[in-house]
Amino acid sequence: MNIFPLSGYSITFPDPLLADEQGIVAYGGDLSVNRIMKGYSCGIFPWYKQGDPILWWSPDPRFVLKLNRFHIPKSLNKIIDKNIFEVRFDHNFEEVIKNCAAVKRKDQEGSWLTPEMIQAYIQLYKAGFAHSFEAYSNGKLAGGGYGVVIGDIFCGESMFTKESNASKVAFAALVQRLKNKGFNLIDSQIYTEHFAVLGACEISREEYLHQVNQALQNPKEF
Repeated sequence: MNIFPLSGYSITFPDPLLADEQGIVAYGGDLSVNRIMKGYSCGIFPWYKQGDPILWWSPDPRFVLKLNRFHIPKSLNKIIDKNIFEVRFDHNFEEVIKNCAAVKRKDQEGSWLTPEMIQAYIQLYKAGFAHSFEAYSNGKLAGGGYGVVIGDIFCGESMFTKESNASKVAFAALVQRLKNKGFNLIDSQIYTEHFAVLGACEISREEYLHQVNQALQNPKEF
């Protein structure tokens, strides 16, 4: 399959079903709020390394956590019950995303959170589309993550932790908040063992796109 170039004038994306075997749909364009949100509304997200062109992805299969299937391990429940961490939302988005960018990940050189991506998602936050979930210990940020809301889907982007279990506690609180607000699922994009333990599963690209279309007709407030 050919990967489609995006122009700087139109925010239109090609059909995500035309993605290549890796899940790449298009390249180029920019990281404006309008373009990124158009991408999410088509089941497409940006992900690239510093020095490469902007790449737009729609992987198949897609890894999602349906909120009614969320499972908290007993060990995590015990930590939550101890009230070690204070959880906040949208309290310090910029510090959260910068900590996510600083995380050293196995088998990954550098961070896909380039300075341009960081600034783009900060603008999404200021526009009300991106949100952070944060765990604090003794008043200091200990872990958390962020994502983007489309309809009743929370598109999880990245997490970090400075203290053991901090991000897990923040994530559990995020799930409860989303349930209370009437959200349907969390998009985790690609498989991770950690989220599989919590109840996440793979669905086809076609099924995910159906979920996105349904979500856009059922908007929720974070």
